[in-house]
Amino acid sequence: MSDLNPISRVADALRHAAGFTCSPNAHRVGVCSWSLRPTGALDLAALVHRVGVKHIQLHLDPIRESKPDWGEIQTLQVLRRAGVEIVSGMMSMLNEDYSSLDAIARTGGVRPDTTWPANLAAAKANARLARRLDIPLVTFHAGFIPHDPGAERSKMSDRLRQLVDVFDDVGVRVAFETGQESAETLLHALRELDRPHAGVNFDPANMILYGMGNPVAALELLAPRIVQIHIKDAVPAPAKGQWGDEVSAGNGSVDWTRFFQAIAHRGIGCDLLIEREAGDKRVDDAIIARKLVEEHLRA
Repeated sequence: MSDLNPISRVADALRHAAGFTCSPNAHRVGVCSWSLRPTGALDLAALVHRVGVKHIQLHLDPIRESKPDWGEIQTLQVLRRAGVEIVSGMMSMLNEDYSSLDAIARTGGVRPDTTWPANLAAAKANARLARRLDIPLVTFHAGFIPHDPGAERSKMSDRLRQLVDVFDDVGVRVAFETGQESAETLLHALRELDRPHAGVNFDPANMILYGMGNPVAALELLAPRIVQIHIKDAVPAPAKGQWGDEVSAGNGSVDWTRFFQAIAHRGIGCDLLIEREAGDKRVDDAIIARKLVEEHLRA
């Protein structure tokens, strides 16, 4: 792993210099970088400060693809100077089509055969990148995992097992984001995977957007595997087979009081990352979400 050492040493130095620490039972509140639509690391740091947090989940693909203003060391240095800590990363899969539920069911995650080789290659590069940036956790959508056992589910399990191992080989944990299948199906799939350290990134709004059940009940069921939570809200679709609508936190169907009560009851001590993927007032909506979280954490 000698090719990882130079940037890893920079990451270690910056992390220790910043003095970031976190109790295993603490709830660090942060924001997902892509929610703010930053143009680069400097813009991201400024937007994070406007939200009023110091922790982020970082979209890895712009850095992996060497897009302008997203250099590895530059990003580390800019965020360090701004007092911002990367607590996790996110990778997206190639050619995902979110235009309809049917489209994303066909194109999402690791399920399509046509994009699997490219997604595996990207995962290997993102794993090395996460290691270099000292990021302990990377999340992504697995894709629509079939509820019933069979060839398609076995194929997806094999591919997800490969991805978990790719990240595990460099000391990075993986979590699958909820929503594209029911909590029951995801839990069964995790057991079949036989990778106990593979976790869940729980997104309550996705359960509503995809019509996959009550977020609080799903949280309770998946609690032992949850390693990160997205703070996002939504209202259900008017008819089956259609998208629900994402809304600002507190204005949707998530029962946040019961949600945070369930977090406390089950002793879930993970990071809480604000995600906003719709609307034109992303920073304002992230501030609303931060205040909502802080209010419930004080309760």
